[in-house]
Amino acid sequence: MKSILRPACTLAVASLLFTASLRAADALPGLVSFGKFTKPTNGELVEINLTSDMIAMAMQLAGKGQPEFTEALNGLHSVSVNVVGLDDQNRDEVTSRMKSVRAQLDASGWQPVVKVQEKKEDVGIYLKTRGSEAIEGVVITVLEGRKQAVFINVAGNLRERMIFNMSEEEWDSVIRVHLKGTYNTTHFASIHWRTERKGGYRLINFSSGAGINGSPGQPNYAAAKAGLIGFTKSCANALARYGVTANAIAPGAATRMTDRNLGNQQATREGDPASERSEGTPRDPLNVAPILVYLCSEEGANVSGRVIGASGYQITLYRDMDMERQIFSDGPWNVDELWTRAKEQLTPHLALPNFNAPSVAGA
Repeated sequence: MKSILRPACTLAVASLLFTASLRAADALPGLVSFGKFTKPTNGELVEINLTSDMIAMAMQLAGKGQPEFTEALNGLHSVSVNVVGLDDQNRDEVTSRMKSVRAQLDASGWQPVVKVQEKKEDVGIYLKTRGSEAIEGVVITVLEGRKQAVFINVAGNLRERMIFNMSEEEWDSVIRVHLKGTYNTTHFASIHWRTERKGGYRLINFSSGAGINGSPGQPNYAAAKAGLIGFTKSCANALARYGVTANAIAPGAATRMTDRNLGNQQATREGDPASERSEGTPRDPLNVAPILVYLCSEEGANVSGRVIGASGYQITLYRDMDMERQIFSDGPWNVDELWTRAKEQLTPHLALPNFNAPSVAGA
């Protein structure tokens, strides 16, 4: 019988606060207080609180040498993370507090972008926005009753140009965000998993159809997203012994990032971005969430090193790259022999891709 009741549940509550041009007397609309947690008798308590002064210091230390790091921190006012292990003494109180926080967010105009309740898994993600200008706050609440650590990487940065028009900075910027950004977080998570060795860990990276098919107008983005597939497969092989599964999602949805696609820019300039018309349609980002929940569950424990597409109302399991044809030689290849045999036996069935096909990038 599957064990669905575990003595150690985890409540992870994270609040990321984004502000811009704040005066000292301004209230922070994205600020949420979770109160003070007490360390459980049988469990862990992890608290991380970064103030604006700490963040400003980090920006100064990064300086001009790491502009991408400084840019990511710009406008970030505070970060608060609490991870509370649950036992018989604190389970009811902490669970009640999480419900109270969610009720306050609902009443205060926060947008519940993800709500998932399945068996013992309870996930809620809320956004506080200032019109279409900025995100003022993000709150993530997770109640996990199956002793699983879930780690999801999402990063977005599009710089669209054909390869012959692309600058080195435009190439480096996108590669840095998607590949190095994912490495930075996964590196430290893998150290924790290797040290703890309790199993049930999940690593989910976000790739894209651009990386699978090679979007012609996005060579940097396509390379980064294809690189994430290789990175995910490497992690699946390296971390399996520590109880980690690693998979890549290739989403297709309308988001603020895809509003910047060449095909969407006109509508965005006219004040009618596709992302604001996606709710309830196949391009709604909420269509991506269910497969994430499945991969993070016990039922998804047999899936690792795979690429799964989530677009509209369909979920796609992509076949791994495998050998299609192979020819042999008795010794070193002779160019004339290879020329003949490749044309007759290796590549006669191939045709050029349809370069005129429209390219639509995923989320």
